[in-house]
Amino acid sequence: MTTVLRPGPAAPARTSGTTKYLVPEVVFGWGALSEAGFAARRLGGRRPFVVTDGGLVEAGWWHELTGHLAEAGLRPTVWQGLTPNPKDHEVAAGAERYRESGCDVIVGLGGGSVIDAAKAIAVVASNGGSILDYEGVDRVRTALPPTVMCPSTAGTGADVSQFTVITDTTRRLKATLIGRALVPDISITDPRLLTTMPADLAAATGLDALTHGVEAYVSRASGPLTDVHALHAIELICGSLRHTLRHPTDEAARTAMAQASLEAGLAFTNAILGATHAMSHQVGGLLDLPHGVVNGVLLPHVIRFNARTVPDRFVPIARAMGLDVAGLPADVAAELAADAVGRLAAELGCPRGLAELGVRDADVDVLARTTLGDACLSTNPRDADHADVAALFRAAL
Repeated sequence: MTTVLRPGPAAPARTSGTTKYLVPEVVFGWGALSEAGFAARRLGGRRPFVVTDGGLVEAGWWHELTGHLAEAGLRPTVWQGLTPNPKDHEVAAGAERYRESGCDVIVGLGGGSVIDAAKAIAVVASNGGSILDYEGVDRVRTALPPTVMCPSTAGTGADVSQFTVITDTTRRLKATLIGRALVPDISITDPRLLTTMPADLAAATGLDALTHGVEAYVSRASGPLTDVHALHAIELICGSLRHTLRHPTDEAARTAMAQASLEAGLAFTNAILGATHAMSHQVGGLLDLPHGVVNGVLLPHVIRFNARTVPDRFVPIARAMGLDVAGLPADVAAELAADAVGRLAAELGCPRGLAELGVRDADVDVLARTTLGDACLSTNPRDADHADVAALFRAAL
């Protein structure tokens, strides 16, 4: 089964200009995992290095993938040495194992942590040094090994993005790498893989995808090509996420969420993100927390902050969420959108504030300071200094 991409709600006209749109080859549809072996071969691979985790092995997806690789005449090596929010030392170990294995293509099978780790391993294996040497924008100079990414969650968009996020265990923050070298060669989205996600993971990754759509749409770097995907992703998520939690095997709903994750990823990898992600990275690095849950807590506060500068941009977002905002002032529509995100996060089990996740008032100054160094903040539609970010953190406590 495949789903045809269609435009989301109409967006206000944007300023014309030249844009660059980065996207991998995309294979999408029910049963698409069967293409993984042929995809790796088309990239010249003979010995795939498969990065995955125990959950995917237990769910049977690793066994299915090995069959598809074997059908294509490939002999894989598997590596599972990572944890959620992959760490710098885990990437180093994975890169060393890749070099020892004699493999020639990297396949990621899993959620955002797996795919981020797979891309980071490719960086270190080909460029040397530590993954933290490449933090920032366009720091990767040497071409990566070919990469094929097969996402098992509907949220992170890592399988199509130019982002990799790795935990710096010394500074206790998430280091963000951005650059065209990090865009995978081939992305294979098979919505069947979503049917084995635990409910809490489905909720967290869905909130992450929603945040991608919202932040990409209001980003300073947004444009017509990203807007259409961002709004349609928001529409799909608000129409399908709750249903997938009640009916996890519903093929149509899972396909809609898989498409939402893909479209939100296409939007944010080109428009970049904003303050929600810049702040969330710091909280996740400090306390090793689920990224989507932190986004769910922070996003309503950031919407209200940004709406003071760009309220009109939140009107199409509110419509995409299914809210009736006809005839309402833009600032009111933005407030309704923020409220709707807060209600959705609460329904999905997110805590009411960061304090419930372990963030203390004493942490705020450090979190605000490190947020200012996160690349995602540069495309937030409203300028934010240390005092602004600290106030947002305290409001979210």
